[in-house]
This record gives sequence, structure tokens and C-alpha cells, in this order.
Amino acid sequence: MSSELTVREVRTPADRRRFIDFGYANYIDDPNAAPPLRREVEELLSNKNPWFEHARCALFIAERGGRVVGRISAQVDSLVQKHVGEGLGQFGFFDLEDDSATATALFDAAEGWLKAQGMTRSQGPYSLSIWDEPGLLIEGFDHPPTVMMGHHRSWYRRHVEARGYAKVKDLYTYELAIDTPFPPAAQRVVKTGESSKRLVVRETNMAKYNEEAAIILDILNDAWCHNWGFIPLTPAESLYAGKKMKPVVKPDLVRIAEYDGEPIAFMFTLPNLNEVTAKFRGKLFPFNWIPLLRAIGRPRPVTMRVPLMGVRKKFQGTRIASLAAFMMIEYIRRASTQKYGATRGEIGWILEDNQPMRTIAEAIDSRINKIYRIYERAI
Repeated sequence: MSSELTVREVRTPADRRRFIDFGYANYIDDPNAAPPLRREVEELLSNKNPWFEHARCALFIAERGGRVVGRISAQVDSLVQKHVGEGLGQFGFFDLEDDSATATALFDAAEGWLKAQGMTRSQGPYSLSIWDEPGLLIEGFDHPPTVMMGHHRSWYRRHVEARGYAKVKDLYTYELAIDTPFPPAAQRVVKTGESSKRLVVRETNMAKYNEEAAIILDILNDAWCHNWGFIPLTPAESLYAGKKMKPVVKPDLVRIAEYDGEPIAFMFTLPNLNEVTAKFRGKLFPFNWIPLLRAIGRPRPVTMRVPLMGVRKKFQGTRIASLAAFMMIEYIRRASTQKYGATRGEIGWILEDNQPMRTIAEAIDSRINKIYRIYERAI
């Protein structure tokens, strides 16, 4: 059998399986890998994902001697063209064995496809979008990622930068101990907020789940609209995400702040299901569904993750926003420790230049534990 390196586009179900399989095989000896469930990856790449209503992608696998040694995706999103910049294509699902020839061949294929689509720049990694797993891990390889965050081999960075990709933006996650009270200054802010009759922080109402989800989405799109790289979720994507998230949502871990009855901010928190699913290596059957259902129904995680938090633009930078933020964080901290037994929290990702959020994170004695980098190059 020839040992020549070849790269080809995924066109058959068998090729798609091999593309997905490599995402598990390449981390088999990495104790800090926490790969997602296989069915989640399959659905992400299928027409069930409403992302494909406004975007298209190509998948490529690299093979040597009949064995997959690397993979990459290339994607073009019409909403990226509209909201970020014309001519901006993206790459993702970048995984490979430590070999420069493989990296070169994969980038040749992905960038060639992007150029054929009329793109002039390549940016990534995004697997598939900024709402999925953005960025390449460059710091924090010594511990597993939390739920819905990526993990990569340390050598990926070397191959990306050797191709000529340069940093565009870093995304930070922060970790902190939550089983002890926050610093006195933060506690004073919470007490000040609680003394206001106009500011209320409440749990989500699961009996009105769709309405609550719509409120959170409205705040999110308003709060994040000027953030770097922001792409608004479409109505179809919002419904899809809401349906997927409902089984894991706990009302006391998702808080909405109201000022004079108007929803002005939210904080969304998830138990770190990776603590249970990491050992599954993507497989749910025949028996892994049992501990997963137990973890969803009665979570007892070590870590809680805050993937989303937002304040309406008209309140950003105000005293009310600060009070609301610290109240939501404290109430969720209490629930996380007292009801669910968590001892650790993770906040993020946070853009490196989002100073208001970084200030809040630092005020509660958290520290950066992982850095993910977005790269770009002209093609």
C-alpha cells in the first residue's frame, strides 16, 4: 500500500465517518481531551443544523497509506460576509498528527476551496461558527476543557503559524473557587444591589421556557452586537439551540435581571457535563446514556461554566449594570455550591479586549486558565 500523502474532499457517508472518527483517534492518548458526543458532531455537520441555511462548508481528510492522518473544514457564511467583512472565509476542525507536510496539504485544500468561493482571507479555527467551538487552544493544555469548549494538541499552533497565520484575537476563560465567599468588595456591591427596590434578579421560569429563551436572546443580540466577530443567531438557530439546551437548563443557574420590570441582563450557567462524558470518547451506547441522564437530571459537578452573560447596551457602563452582574454571579454561586455541590467555576470565553467583563472576573478573584486564539491570513 502506498505511503503517499493525499488529501481529498469528503463526499460519501463513509468519508464523513472517517472525518469524525479522526477527531477522537487523534486524542486517544491525551488525558486532558474531553471530546463531544459523536451524535452531537454528526448533527452539527448535518442539514439538521440551521447554520447551513446561511452557510456552506467543505470537509477534507488527509490520508497516508490508507490511514487518516489529518482533517480540516473550510466554510463560507453569508452572515459573516454581512456582519464581519466581505471575502472572509473560515477554517475549522483542524486536527492532524505532528507532520508539516500534512498541515501544508490540508491548508492547500481548504484555502483552495475558499478561493474558489471568492474568498480573499481565511480566518479560524471555527468548528463550525463562533457559536460552536472558536479558537485554537494555545495555553491551558494541562487540564480538560469544560462543556462546549475545545481542546487541541500543543503542536497545532506551530503548524498554523508556519502557514503564515497571524493572531487576530485571543479568547480567555477564567477559573475561580466558588465554595468560599467572594471578596468583601464584591459582597458589598451585592448588598447595595439588594437594597434597591427597582432592581430584581430572578430565576428563569421553566413553565414559560420559550418566552424566557426569547428574552435572553433579545438581550444577547443587543448586548453583543458591537462585539468583535459577533454574528446574530437567526430565529431558526435560536429555536434549535433552545430545544437542545432545555434538558440541561436549571432555573436557578440561569438568572435574569430586571430594572423597573424591564429585563436588562442575564447570566447563563451550565454544569460541566464533560466530567461525565469525557470518558465516553464520544460513544453514548450501549450504556453511557445511563450516567449521562443521571448527570443531567441530578448534576453534582465539580465545575460550573458560565458561557454567556450580557447587559443591554443602554445600561452598559452604568452602576445598575455592575450591581446586576455581581448579584447574578453571587446568586448562581450560592446555588452552585449549596444545591449542586460545585466547588469551581469557569467564566468564558471572554474577548481579550472586553475590559468590563475582565474587570468583573478579576474582582471575584478569578484567573485566566485557558487562552484560545483566532488566526487569519490573506489567501
